[in-house]
Amino acid sequence: MIKRVYLAGPDVFLANAHAIGAAKRAICARHGLTGVFPADEEPGGDPVLPLHERGLAVSRAMERVMQDCDAMIVNLTPFRGPSADVGSAYEMGYMRALGRPIFAYTNDARSFLDRVSAFCNGAVRVRPTGEQEDHDGMAIEPYQLHDNLMLAGGVIASGGCIVAEAVPHDKRYTSLIAFERCVARAAVDLLR
Repeated sequence: MIKRVYLAGPDVFLANAHAIGAAKRAICARHGLTGVFPADEEPGGDPVLPLHERGLAVSRAMERVMQDCDAMIVNLTPFRGPSADVGSAYEMGYMRALGRPIFAYTNDARSFLDRVSAFCNGAVRVRPTGEQEDHDGMAIEPYQLHDNLMLAGGVIASGGCIVAEAVPHDKRYTSLIAFERCVARAAVDLLR
């Protein structure tokens, strides 16, 4: 049976989101999976509804779509800061709660610690305890993971993996090299 895989990530915000979704679905199909791209699943916006109600309708629709998927492949490439897209992080938690495997990839191979340090323009201090902290005095996770420990931990605990690839900054949301490597790994695990 072909497995349906929810393709989460900030790619849905790209101007060419539907083209990226089509390319991702084609890669999934080559590996024997059915990719489900969120932007293609959004309900038509009812112009009578207030904007906030339309947004909530999309949220409910995506939860229904995820319930019908066997697994998730999520793009953890940093989005609007040093960490993954917050909506994708929510979706990861939702799929984890459903007991579905989560496979992840990022087009930024730096550790979370290194990305936070860069985000703070290097203004990282060391506490007397040896912990590093940002300019707001908040500790920075030292674990050399690709993102927040809860995201990385959820992926690994679900039986998935994280694939990291360093790509040029201008290709961070459009390169599909790490995505394809992640799909290949997911297919091996899901189709055995």
